[in-house]
Amino acid sequence: MKTKDKSNIHTISFLVANKPGVLVRVALVFARRGYNIDSLVVSPSLNEKFSRMTITAQGDPEILDQIIKQASKLVDVICAGEHSEEDAVAREMMLVKVKYTSTSKAIILKQVKKYQTSIIDEDDNTIIISQIGTTDDLDEFEEILKKHVVIEMVRSGKLVMVKGQEST
Repeated sequence: MKTKDKSNIHTISFLVANKPGVLVRVALVFARRGYNIDSLVVSPSLNEKFSRMTITAQGDPEILDQIIKQASKLVDVICAGEHSEEDAVAREMMLVKVKYTSTSKAIILKQVKKYQTSIIDEDDNTIIISQIGTTDDLDEFEEILKKHVVIEMVRSGKLVMVKGQEST
């Protein structure tokens, strides 16, 4: 299984104007500091004038704090902030296409049940599995599936929502 230094992984959410070019400008703030964006999710908010952006990146907390402050100064960024596991709920989604044989199908179906995943498509020798969970949940299931013939896999970025009544 992948071992990650969780203290080094940061989840940052932005409320931005829903306009062309905003994503590029925010991404450039990361790029100029030499930071890679590990995961990115952007979608319209309840108010169609705004979009919610969630970025996951690894790095020095002080530099990422500077990145957040710098990005917050961009004209189309309404607000930005980092979220911890304690103050927010985070989920990802994964789709995996696995090739199976008559013998491996039963094993795969047992794992699908154990990990509370869903079968969303199946034909004579492939199955597409959907899983929604934490990053750790998806990492663990991904490792289990590597024992089989994985044809294709895609993961969403991390979605995050602050706990309680406060808005993300």
